[in-house]
Amino acid sequence: MSAKIIDGKAIAADLRAAVKAETHRLIAGHGLVPGLAVVLVGDNAASKTYVGSKSRAVVDVGMRPFDYHWPADTTEAELIGLVQKLNADPAVQGILVQLPLPPQINPARVTAAISPDKDVDGFHPLNAGRLMAGLPALVPCTPIACIKLIKTVHPSLLGLDALMIGRSHIVGSPLAQMLLTENATVTVAHTHTKHLPELCRDAEILCVAIGCAEFIRGDWIRPGATVIDVGINRVSHGGKSHIVGDVNYVEAAKVAGAITPVPGGVGPMTIVCLLVNTLRAACMQAGLPAPAV
Repeated sequence: MSAKIIDGKAIAADLRAAVKAETHRLIAGHGLVPGLAVVLVGDNAASKTYVGSKSRAVVDVGMRPFDYHWPADTTEAELIGLVQKLNADPAVQGILVQLPLPPQINPARVTAAISPDKDVDGFHPLNAGRLMAGLPALVPCTPIACIKLIKTVHPSLLGLDALMIGRSHIVGSPLAQMLLTENATVTVAHTHTKHLPELCRDAEILCVAIGCAEFIRGDWIRPGATVIDVGINRVSHGGKSHIVGDVNYVEAAKVAGAITPVPGGVGPMTIVCLLVNTLRAACMQAGLPAPAV
């Protein structure tokens, strides 16, 4: 048995085309160009690459980018001042402050300063609470991506047994809640969970986001399960480095029914889901119906 590869690049390309079409309809019908402000503080190489990808994607779908690259010695007060300025700018529908931030800045205070209606990362406490309460909210992009990828295999998650390994506020906790909203039966585990292999073997849907390279082994996987690997880990073999997920892909692909590769799975979808959130935020702020993406 060989697993179906869930091609995140191809699925993301289709979703990006849909976002582009919806954006053009919004511009043509209402004269509203969604604007996304992306704020980068410092010179973290990975963050700079990621922010560059986001900005190119924004332009590609017809949205308006507002890019801010501030020095590493920026103070927390200065950054919050910028956030407040963007909150008040009607041309900006979405605000994203790239993490990690330099040590002198408290990310929780910066996140809390972003208007919940413009919080396209979905990290504001109000949006997190609305998600937990089952109310409409802007939710984190990676969990949205995971749900969309799962639904390419399971259009309905009704009654399926799902295991979420990981409990961060960025992926694990919101994704577990979204799986519940889709009527899956959800267990949340982590690296300290007892009998983790046995729990994995019961899961029809296995989502992993723990930041441990190839931690989940192939003989832990339930035959035919759908495996969503959120991990991005750089490892070295024979003097060469490459990216692997939290799941041992070679082993798991022999057992699973469907699996996301790393890279090329969840990652490409996450950036497009940021565009989805920006489009949703623009419609919400204008009092328009939610976009069909």
